[in-house]
Amino acid sequence: MSVSGRQVALAVQAMLVSVTGRSCGYGTAPSADAQPTGNTIPYSVLYELGQVAGFGPPFGDADADARVYLQVSSVGTTAEQVSLHADKVRAAFLARVPGSGAFLNPINVNGARVIDRALDQEDGTTVASSTYTYVQRFALTVSTPGS
Repeated sequence: MSVSGRQVALAVQAMLVSVTGRSCGYGTAPSADAQPTGNTIPYSVLYELGQVAGFGPPFGDADADARVYLQVSSVGTTAEQVSLHADKVRAAFLARVPGSGAFLNPINVNGARVIDRALDQEDGTTVASSTYTYVQRFALTVSTPGS
């Protein structure tokens, strides 16, 4: 089975909500009834940015792996608030278990396994109409069974 970008994004969304304790929308701001905090600021928005073939079998092969790119935009009402939330997002992705090197927060993808992750790019803070946004891009290496 090839890597499903949607499945990876849903797994990342669940991890971010769990670790940051704030709502995370998928391609849009979270709805008012989104768990755990609805559309109350700060929150994050997750975007799929596509994927490229990894180091396993050819892309589309039944046992393919891929490098999946995701963007997380933290949204807040002040520069400090959005920077703090971005720090939590970065830590959610990159924190490791002391002494073992394993990532602290699992990303549980249905039918696949995240074998590596990295901060790909950080664009920092922008402001428009009194809403601050901090943009971060992450790259996940995802492997499917057999690759």
